[in-house]
Amino acid sequence: MKNERLVSLDAFRGFTVAGMILVNSPGSWTQAYPQLLHAQWNGWTFTDWIFPFFLFIVGVSMTYSMAHRVERGDSRVALFKQVARRAAIIFLLGFILNIVPRFNFETVRIPGVLQRIAICYALGALIMLNFKPRAQAIWIVSLLLVYMALMYLVPVPGLGAGFMEPGKNLAAYIDSLFLTGHMWVQSKTWDPEGILSTIPAIATTLFGSLTGYLLRSEQTRSEKAAWMLFAGFVCLLVGGVWDWYMPINKSLWTSSYAVFMAGWALLVFGSFYWIIDVQGWQKWAKFFVVYGMNALASYFLSVMVMKLIIFFTVTGADGKAIAWKTVVYNSLFVPFFSNPLNTSLAFALAYNLVFWTIAYLLYRKQIFIKI
Repeated sequence: MKNERLVSLDAFRGFTVAGMILVNSPGSWTQAYPQLLHAQWNGWTFTDWIFPFFLFIVGVSMTYSMAHRVERGDSRVALFKQVARRAAIIFLLGFILNIVPRFNFETVRIPGVLQRIAICYALGALIMLNFKPRAQAIWIVSLLLVYMALMYLVPVPGLGAGFMEPGKNLAAYIDSLFLTGHMWVQSKTWDPEGILSTIPAIATTLFGSLTGYLLRSEQTRSEKAAWMLFAGFVCLLVGGVWDWYMPINKSLWTSSYAVFMAGWALLVFGSFYWIIDVQGWQKWAKFFVVYGMNALASYFLSVMVMKLIIFFTVTGADGKAIAWKTVVYNSLFVPFFSNPLNTSLAFALAYNLVFWTIAYLLYRKQIFIKI
């Protein structure tokens, strides 16, 4: 069928970007509402929605934009060359965020959010371009079961098999073999966007890919919305049951987490689709659409600016260096809120509004930064 512009997909992408900036930018990491922080280990919060939503959207967009080109006979080789170029640029942007502003190549973190998106996009597209939807579903199941088997059955030297504790599991061991000195600074011994846990993250992308096929089908919009909501509830049920055997865990991107979060993505996106594209209620979504039309640029800029305002300092009255962010936070937010949790949230909301305003100016001028 002919592709139609989905306002709901732009809005869902924008919702996810707004959520990412919100949870990435508290005024104080020690004073933040629990739902705006990742679960300490097992379990999930609102914050744990965000990254899998990004990968799900990548899958939807990938299929929605490329499937018709495959159907009309475009070369798969040419399409994948385009995918590889985009993936390389996204990976490079992620590396830039890691290396700036210190430019210390000896300890720079190699994995990251954009790096994982790039890898999942490239491998997900490779599967999507070479396998039909039913085979892609088999890929999803296979990736999740293989990852679970590896985590529980392959022994870690000096530890054994089946351990799922922070830094004490097969994924952490693989990271230590290949990424030592180049991992997440908070842990140093494992990385939440590490090597092995990328396997189930690819499955998350393929959940989005299958949703893209549904959106391109000949079913009515109401039927598509119903199927998304139904599939979402099924994935929540399956992920919840799987949690009994392999805990829902974002840092390890466990198989139960991948299915459970695909369920939430289907429910949230399905709701957006029904409200915006089926019922035609679009005005309320303008805020998110503005973000969604320049999602990558908004995310990249927000992270870069945050790194810079933390890195650069001024000298306080006591002669000590104070980060620009701390100066702004203490001067413009702390005096106006009695609850430190609300103070931290107010900073995150204001920071979000700054980048939404930039995205809105680009939107007004019809400037959409794509790669």
